[in-house]
Amino acid sequence: MSHSREQWVGTADALLGAAWRYGSPDQAFLDLPGRPSRSGVRSDGLEGYARTFLAAAFRTAHGEDPHNWLERYAAGLAAGTAGEWPAIFDVGQPMVESASVALGLRLTKPWLWDKLPEAVQDRAEAWLREALRHVPAANNWYFFPYTVASFLEAAGRGDDETRRAQDRAMELLEGWYVGDGWYSDGDGRAFDHYNGWALHLYPALDAHLNGRPITTHLREHLKSFHLLFGADGAPLYFGRSLTYRFAAASAVALGAVTGETPLSPGHSRHLIGKTLQYFLDRGSLSDGLLSLGWHGPHEAGLQPYSGPASPYWASKAFVCLLAGPDHPLWTAREESPDEDQTLALPGPGFLIRRHNGVTRLHNHGSDHVRPFEGEYATEDDPLYSRFAYSTTSGPTSKHNVADNHISLVVRGDRSVRRRIHPLGAADNWAASWHRPVFDANQPMVPGLRIESVTAVWGDQELRIHRVIGAPPGTRAELTGWATDLPSPLVGVRGWTGEESRTAPQGTAFTTTTKVPVLTADVEGTVTLAAVSVLDGTVAEADWDARVDEILLLTLDDPDRDTTARPGGA
Repeated sequence: MSHSREQWVGTADALLGAAWRYGSPDQAFLDLPGRPSRSGVRSDGLEGYARTFLAAAFRTAHGEDPHNWLERYAAGLAAGTAGEWPAIFDVGQPMVESASVALGLRLTKPWLWDKLPEAVQDRAEAWLREALRHVPAANNWYFFPYTVASFLEAAGRGDDETRRAQDRAMELLEGWYVGDGWYSDGDGRAFDHYNGWALHLYPALDAHLNGRPITTHLREHLKSFHLLFGADGAPLYFGRSLTYRFAAASAVALGAVTGETPLSPGHSRHLIGKTLQYFLDRGSLSDGLLSLGWHGPHEAGLQPYSGPASPYWASKAFVCLLAGPDHPLWTAREESPDEDQTLALPGPGFLIRRHNGVTRLHNHGSDHVRPFEGEYATEDDPLYSRFAYSTTSGPTSKHNVADNHISLVVRGDRSVRRRIHPLGAADNWAASWHRPVFDANQPMVPGLRIESVTAVWGDQELRIHRVIGAPPGTRAELTGWATDLPSPLVGVRGWTGEESRTAPQGTAFTTTTKVPVLTADVEGTVTLAAVSVLDGTVAEADWDARVDEILLLTLDDPDRDTTARPGGA
């Protein structure tokens, strides 16, 4: 199936038409049905206005507005800034939405902003400027005031305050860069889709609209990021806010629009089109509205800040419409990507394997542990802490057995993996270590740690874990993929027990699932190894010899840097 610009235009119009059935009489709010967020219904209604405005802005950015969407948003802006919209405050949801409002106004400036009465412009500026005067969350949120400032400058209302907001965001972004085109989402090691739909998108789009060079390593990012999609268009199920769905393709689209991409126009069109179609074909719409979930509704995968209009950050993918009908993104021959690739990324600590149309990410670097939480934060985060993620499976709920995980059970308490310390990634392997963290009744075991390596060949995954400092009576448990696909987990070294456990809450891909489990009693220092396959069978091979080969390259390499680990051991 060939994907076209008309498909994207038609989808934007259909989404906007369905959402506007819930517009308030003054058009300042879109009060979509569903559970309210923790921010309250007025904030949720603003979110409905702002996020759909972003879709309308990309849809009409070339001056084509046959459905008069911009009339509605102009009326809503006039009413909202007359006291209807909630005020912007520190680390509050209205600050998030101010960026979508500002970017929408910037993209449609000749047809909306320039035609507003000066009094409405002044009120809008006053509301937006509060984003520059309040504190964002310590992550990608700094690009919300950045985007507001960028619009005010484009509207001839820039000053020292707007320039400070822009400079501060870019200064922080530079400090969050770890290499390979990847940024951490704030201090620490949080790598996920926010790289594409926020940390690259806002500053790179601003530079493009201003005719300046793009300085966010977007091209380098897309060298690896484009692999995080399955052949069917599914984005990797990894990280938070996954209800934004096809927003995952926005960085690919922006790369094509700006030319700042290693991908051909035909490859980019194929990828973004498949991603859009993936969700449209799998129940993401309910009565024309994007639901809170992945395919359909999926409560377990949501965050507390998610409200009925949250999924409409998917609007960011419509950045592709900035490419006009004659752009190579739409005129070049569509191209399917190479199906078989392996890429190690030492910066974020990732090992990416794309094979038979499915991408697996082996995670040895992203943990989403905030610096102030310290080494022993005890809450499991399934969206970041697991050793592996894919485009055909999702992690289990924190209330179910953890998939793709190694845990230690000491005196009845089961450990979780929180802060991850990368040890390197190259060729077909990635390695890390972590301290097993227990609950408040047993916060730590002195000297206890686990060193881990994943190595891949085709669809085969060799998982090696060296447990160091295990007290007597410790049980180790290793789990595999949570999926209804045939997914064996076979012990190679050290494992003595094998079982299967049910995850009754399932995943975003299946309503319920079973997870394979290996077990062993361990004490002191023990090396454990297993082979896992997401969809297939374990190959005939001398896996025990491969364990020694990989250990010599990684954990047992006498030349590797050990300074990052306690005691240099």
